[in-house]
Amino acid sequence: MDQWLFVYVAIGAFIGFFAGMLGMGGGGIQVPLTTMVFAAQGFPREHMLHVALGTAMATVIFTSLSSLRAHNRHGAVNWSVLWRLIPGIVVGTGLGTLLARHIPTFPLAVIFVVFVLYMASSMLFNWKPKPTRRLPGPVGIFIAGTVIGVCSALAAMGGATLTIPFLVFCNVPFHMAIGTASAVGFPIAVVGSIGYLVNGWGTAGLPAQSVGYIYVPALIGFTVGSIVLAPFGARLAHRTSERSLKRIFAIVIGALGLKMLVALA
Repeated sequence: MDQWLFVYVAIGAFIGFFAGMLGMGGGGIQVPLTTMVFAAQGFPREHMLHVALGTAMATVIFTSLSSLRAHNRHGAVNWSVLWRLIPGIVVGTGLGTLLARHIPTFPLAVIFVVFVLYMASSMLFNWKPKPTRRLPGPVGIFIAGTVIGVCSALAAMGGATLTIPFLVFCNVPFHMAIGTASAVGFPIAVVGSIGYLVNGWGTAGLPAQSVGYIYVPALIGFTVGSIVLAPFGARLAHRTSERSLKRIFAIVIGALGLKMLVALA
């Protein structure tokens, strides 16, 4: 177990750095890496992805707080937009965790990768919105929050992978979109973690030291590593051009998503 704890801390440091730099709570990076490590440990295949998703979601609670604090110091969190998104996000995240329980591992992985590749493409090819486009009204932003919540719960993402392209689509500056997305991760992670814990409770065949679909040793390692590195990533984000950040975002999540799908095929 000791050597695996070091692996988890290393993964946590990696995802913490990118959480700070790209506003990602970690799921887009963490789930593929965690799935590969769980496979190397010989975890039951039928539960492997669900446990990776649940553990990633719980990790986002701590990663998002660290990232949020760092971005807020740079004035890059739009609190008005955040409060408008939260009601839909809470509803959507609750629905998403219920759906995740009933979807087998490989179809769930396909759903995850489709979301990831779509968002990676939008960033890599720098699709630009019409300059007149703005954020929608209360109903529209509630629907957007709900969609972000459902998809984030299914893929154990902190919401950044969907929130950033949505905000950029509505002409929110990219650095502000990153900072706001880092804050969105917290309510998603709290509701999503409760959902994965409850829906996995009592499931037969889960790894020892699991609480529902949350694997505690990995959660500890991820959290320690991510909290240390997230502020460094946020600092680098505000010294890096928007175009470069978009390319890094796209390449990292796209490559890891495809790697995970191949591993589970």
